Amino acid sequence: MEIAGYLAALLIGVSLGLIGGGGSILTIPVLVYLFGIPPTTATGYSLFIVGCSSLAGAYKNYRRGNINGRAALYFGFTSIITVLLIRKLLLPVIPDELAVVAGFTITKSLVTMLVFAVIMIIAAKSMIQKQPLVDASLQNQPIHLPKALIRGVLVGILTGFLGAGGGFIIIPVLIFSFHLSMKDAIGTSLLIIAMNSLFGFAGDLLHTRFDWWLLVPITAIAVTGTFIGRRLGQDLPGEKLKKWFGWFILLMGIYIIIHELFLH
Repeated sequence: MEIAGYLAALLIGVSLGLIGGGGSILTIPVLVYLFGIPPTTATGYSLFIVGCSSLAGAYKNYRRGNINGRAALYFGFTSIITVLLIRKLLLPVIPDELAVVAGFTITKSLVTMLVFAVIMIIAAKSMIQKQPLVDASLQNQPIHLPKALIRGVLVGILTGFLGAGGGFIIIPVLIFSFHLSMKDAIGTSLLIIAMNSLFGFAGDLLHTRFDWWLLVPITAIAVTGTFIGRRLGQDLPGEKLKKWFGWFILLMGIYIIIHELFLH
């Protein structure tokens, strides 16, 4: 199963480099089902893997001038604070067993996986649907600070609880609310994801022990995948690949729900 896990880690990185997002949402299922890491612990591992992979992608976009520093700063400020508060103060006090309904025990791990499956389905929908074109005259308009701060909190909640990057939320917001071009939105999104994830992981280091012999190789493979994906993206149709990947994410989300409720 570990060999399949390492191949999946490569796929995570390739998708980040190829379509600017989406792959990070596979990290939790890969860690839980292929490496046998408990869901709540896997969110911490995911933060490091997603953070490093996104940082590699952000660096490439920075060199091409495709990052809007002001948007990243405004958006990232509240999201980073939200991630740290959730990981440090809220998650540790949530009990492992939440309730018992008709003899069925609802655990924190179960809720984590089910919520993650719902997020995967939402993300898949955004990938499958054709995105409307952005009016070019609206690009590079001034960024609305209060709106950026509020959106940052929402993304911080997602990253803090589930260890997911949230690129499928960040990119549309950057395009339609802050009027960035698609290239700038992808680059800026990767930087925001990297900041959120790595700051959240840094907070986890204070109260969680990680298996670095497992975490480092997975991360290195995922980072390598981002460079492969970036290279492939020069020759392959990104929108069509994004749609195909969206269908794959949708099937994975449905599988997780069935597995956790009926097969676990």
